[in-house]
Amino acid sequence: MKFIDEFRDKEIAKGLIKKIQRTSTRPVQLMEVCGTHTVSIFRYGIRGLLPEHIRLISGPGCPVCVTPNIDIDLVIALSRQKDVIIVTFGDMMKVPGSTSSLQKEKADGRDIRIIYSSLEALEIAKKHSERRVVFFAIGFETTSPTIAVAIIRTKEEKIQNLFFLNSQKRIPPAIHALLESKQLGINGFILPGHVSTIIGTKPYQFISNEFGLPAVVTGFEPLDILQGIWMLVRQIEEMRPSVEIQYRRVVNEEGNPIAFGKINEVFEKDGAHWRGLGWIPDSGYRFKESYKKMDARNFDVEVEAPMEHPECLCGDVLKGIKTPLECRLFKVACHPENPIGPCMVSIEGTCFTYFKFQ
Repeated sequence: MKFIDEFRDKEIAKGLIKKIQRTSTRPVQLMEVCGTHTVSIFRYGIRGLLPEHIRLISGPGCPVCVTPNIDIDLVIALSRQKDVIIVTFGDMMKVPGSTSSLQKEKADGRDIRIIYSSLEALEIAKKHSERRVVFFAIGFETTSPTIAVAIIRTKEEKIQNLFFLNSQKRIPPAIHALLESKQLGINGFILPGHVSTIIGTKPYQFISNEFGLPAVVTGFEPLDILQGIWMLVRQIEEMRPSVEIQYRRVVNEEGNPIAFGKINEVFEKDGAHWRGLGWIPDSGYRFKESYKKMDARNFDVEVEAPMEHPECLCGDVLKGIKTPLECRLFKVACHPENPIGPCMVSIEGTCFTYFKFQ
């Protein structure tokens, strides 16, 4: 299959593994920030192909997983208002809040709908002009442009009953927070390919300039990941940290200025809560003044005090401090049919990936 088989060639993979073995001489810990990378690493058995002294750590690369309870509890409270329709992406349905989930609320009769495109929210709002429609908008920089376009179109089409509960996140500030915490001895980063198609590489330069660490924007096929790892260990051995691009067929240094333009038209940077990582400055977005009337956070609604399951280690898993295997709930009480934490919900969640492939 053209453009797929080329990146799964067995002989090229063997050559890259030999390059890694010859190049890397010291113990290193590399963090993949993207949940799709975590899935690919497990699916293709990449951990087992690497020298024992190279350890891969999974980071906060799942937007569903990092969405905090305070936002989930808020959207649950909104769903209980009689005139409200909640729309969101499918993975958010099963994510547990403090005492409920959108899936449970839907089973109790709340009007909660799964959408597959941000623009679907507009069509639902048009069909139900007598009700308030709230789009629970989550995601990283990859989905932010499409959400911004939906907000722009809502204003252009003068749709008065569509609102947005914005819980989007920005990846570079989260990486900065991880490095500042010094809880992990990270020696390099496998940077996300999808996010980087939008933002390019400039927002990551602090990794090498401030912290003296290498980083490589990497694709998702097995040869992409192996080449990205080789590029990282080569930088480590040569002691020349920089931000490189392996995923050249998609990513460039500048990113996508059109997509950036849509985001900047609607939003400005703001601090945001991340599950496990807490409040991180400039890691989210707030509405610009001309779009604030669409902000669902302006609704008057009573929300319960947020609570976390005392035994769930999802926060530590997202920081790379723990693996799912260290959680006493993993596979016992917590599994995809009964997720205790969000890391077991999304197909990009570390716990779900461990459950499926480990």
